[in-house]
Amino acid sequence: MFPHELPVWKSRAEKFDLLVLTAFAPIDSRWHARLTKLDIAVDEVPKIRARDPDTVNWPDEVVADGPVPLSRLVPAGIDRRGAATRARIVLFRRPLELRAKDPEDLADLVHDVLVHQVATYLGIEPEVVDPGLGGFDEEE
Repeated sequence: MFPHELPVWKSRAEKFDLLVLTAFAPIDSRWHARLTKLDIAVDEVPKIRARDPDTVNWPDEVVADGPVPLSRLVPAGIDRRGAATRARIVLFRRPLELRAKDPEDLADLVHDVLVHQVATYLGIEPEVVDPGLGGFDEEE
């Protein structure tokens, strides 16, 4: 009934991927020269978990809501085959979607998580990456 190019035909995962690209675009436009060796990826759910949810203390490269990781910065390195790997930010779609009240809230949350991860990657404060940061607080 609808052409396949219309958004109604996109899956939730495809819509989320587009949301991530849209949220990353202004960050990339401002910091592009320093982000050329950084990739952005999306996974359904995290493959990492807190060992003890009551006393979880995530490292800086993980943005989490309590015991649930929302994203992770994977540093560049060497894989098991000896090939070089690029640094990447991995966003976890389902945990992010479950924490958002509506599509606008999800867009804001994804943006704030990306800002925090890019700041960690660059070794600077999130407010430097985006001076208008919406007040995302990992402890909420």
